Amino acid sequence: MTSFVFCPPLQEASCEPAARAGWNSKIEYFLAQVGFSVGLGNVWRFPYLCHQNGGGAFLLLYVLLMLLVGIPLFFLELAAGQAIRQGSIGVWKYISPRLAGIGYSSCVVCFFVALYYNVILAWSLYYLGNSFQYPLPWEQCPEQRNVTVKECEKSSPTSYFWYRKALDITDSIDETGSFNPYIVCCLLAAWTIVCLGMFKGIKSSVKVMYFSSIFPYVVLFCFLIRGLMLDGAFEGITYMFYPKLEIWADIQVWRQAATQVFFALGLGFGSIIAYSSYNPKNNNCHRDAFTVSFINFMTSVLATLVVFAVLGFRAKDKAMECVARYSANVDQNLMPSFNYSDATSVGLEDYRNWFKQHGSSIPGNLTDCDLEKEMQKGVEGTGLAFIAFTEAMSLLPGSPFWSALFFLMLLNLGLSTMFGTMEGILAPLTDCFKTLANNKTKLTIFSCIIGFLIGLLFTQRCGNYFVMMFDDYSATLPLIIVVVFETFSVSWLYGADRFLDDIEAMLGWRPSVVYKYLWKYICLLAMLGLLGATTIRMFITPPTYMAWNQEEASEARLPYPAWALAVLSLLIIFAMMPVPLGLIHAVLQGRTRQTSRDTEAGQYSSVSTDDKCETPMTDMSELCQPNGTSKTTEL
Repeated sequence: MTSFVFCPPLQEASCEPAARAGWNSKIEYFLAQVGFSVGLGNVWRFPYLCHQNGGGAFLLLYVLLMLLVGIPLFFLELAAGQAIRQGSIGVWKYISPRLAGIGYSSCVVCFFVALYYNVILAWSLYYLGNSFQYPLPWEQCPEQRNVTVKECEKSSPTSYFWYRKALDITDSIDETGSFNPYIVCCLLAAWTIVCLGMFKGIKSSVKVMYFSSIFPYVVLFCFLIRGLMLDGAFEGITYMFYPKLEIWADIQVWRQAATQVFFALGLGFGSIIAYSSYNPKNNNCHRDAFTVSFINFMTSVLATLVVFAVLGFRAKDKAMECVARYSANVDQNLMPSFNYSDATSVGLEDYRNWFKQHGSSIPGNLTDCDLEKEMQKGVEGTGLAFIAFTEAMSLLPGSPFWSALFFLMLLNLGLSTMFGTMEGILAPLTDCFKTLANNKTKLTIFSCIIGFLIGLLFTQRCGNYFVMMFDDYSATLPLIIVVVFETFSVSWLYGADRFLDDIEAMLGWRPSVVYKYLWKYICLLAMLGLLGATTIRMFITPPTYMAWNQEEASEARLPYPAWALAVLSLLIIFAMMPVPLGLIHAVLQGRTRQTSRDTEAGQYSSVSTDDKCETPMTDMSELCQPNGTSKTTEL
């Protein structure tokens, strides 16, 4: 039989810092949670997944998984943090000392994410700085000795500026290259902004969030209004939301939808727990879970409308260029219905209908000017933000204004998420170690300096490849494992009924018994399924990355070299290692204590909980019940 030592019910916990900070108002807390959960992924990941995986059908699947898995797990983390009033390390150590490693894993993953996430903020700063000029530097190809640069001519001005001017990228991850001085300076500026915002904990970061959490919505609505006025916006939105129900039969679509729900809400990072721990005990965290999740989903839909309205305009412009280029080179007798006095007057649908009927019989290299193919080019991640969307904005009147607005929005979206990510690191450590709690400002500055120094890795010419590596592999698998352990520990080890009792004592009313079954079965099985599907996919599909070939001026998917695979594996192992180490440490510590107790002739000394609760470092699982006896559950 395995013995797990559990703490008293959550509402009886008293081991928290005596002068723990708190939110000045519910609005501050709300802005912090929304700012953390709504990030860059809502703008450049969700629209891509929705478009590639069945449009409206994917939205329905996403909502289903959010209701059955996302919101219940979000509620679980909110309730745990609010009840125990500790960071992630303290919360899971409170549930059982053998699970303390879960909190440390969350901190490691937060650190990995902060390293590369702030590089994206540095890129946004670089583009923001280059937006205050007319014409924009990515509107036209540069010339050398009156000759257009071949790399730009073969690709596009926006692709050339991104890969050659901003990144000065190498052809593969094997070629390191020198540091990019402009990106180094922008990275330093990004970490300085984060450090200043976190300087006094949530008291200072929340002041920034009043702007950084609200401003992106202002920009999105501005872009939506402007985007709906553009030619091609209707086509773009139609392609986006056209439902393809057959995708529900594809297991990979379910995996991608579950992963997006998982990351959109920020589960497993520990930031949700940290922010919730500053709440009063009677705060309605159940309502918060639904409200924040709803705002997150609606933000994703809003961003999707904006992205595809603008990309529809860009795609229509490129498709019409294609029609004008090819129709002008075809014999008029073969295309009698077209007006050749103005090649641009040829309708896109007219050309495509004609091409389907006669294109194969026409000599020359004609192509079907497909609007959807144009929309699929560079619509994910950095390709969307720094190439496709940037190109679309350069076509708008007053392009510098729209460009500055867009990259300022990206900066603020990323900044709010960075504050939450850093809080997921700092709060658990200061809760568990009194020395760090007494020097939190120094810890914040030290963390930012370390983040900047390690982040220099991403400012090399091959740095973008490392950003992709960290983004794809450093967080996904470890976070899924963390949430599996979280769900199992609360629903099975601590007990779902007991957890609901604690929530009832906090809120004054008992949440539905449905949560018990969702936590114990649906959520746990869903996360195990996601873990299995992600692991199998990693082994079946060799890890690859998208590289830029300077000679061909095009992207090419390359396999990671052996040394990169080793680094990738170490990232995953290092992030997961605290879980088994925490278990081993607790087992050994338990045996040592048992041996010590045996030497005392079976006598147990009565210890006052007041003496044990002097610092946040206290092992909360050892707290006594009011009658002075420890509570042990045999499983």
